[in-house]
Amino acid sequence: MNISTHSFEVRSRGMTDIIDLTGNVQAIINENDYSEGSALVFAGGSTAGITTIEYEPGLLKDYPALWEKIVPGNDVYKHDETWHDGNGFSHIRAALQGASFTVPFIQGELLLGTWQQIILIDFDNRPRSRKIIVQITGRKK
Repeated sequence: MNISTHSFEVRSRGMTDIIDLTGNVQAIINENDYSEGSALVFAGGSTAGITTIEYEPGLLKDYPALWEKIVPGNDVYKHDETWHDGNGFSHIRAALQGASFTVPFIQGELLLGTWQQIILIDFDNRPRSRKIIVQITGRKK
């Protein structure tokens, strides 16, 4: 069993921006000759999360709209009183979303559903550069 850790960066627009990471994760598996195992995908930082979704135009609007209902961006948050940065909502959204997702792979291919992609969702209130960590545990070819 081999374990290796990799990273890449993506630029986001913030404000619940959703970025498809599936191709990046698959490329890491391919470039490192893994055949079977699992890939842990982790977003560093406390205002972003990782999950899966069908990456299509309707859901790219529906998912941010859901977050606005659950944790409104225009509410008053104690975090904002402390730091005066206006992103208290983004920390709460990220905590609820979770910072990582693990997906198995076999024969070098992610075992995602037909319409399932791995996404970063950046809840911060400004554009960011996000470092994405991918830790692979598995067997090599």
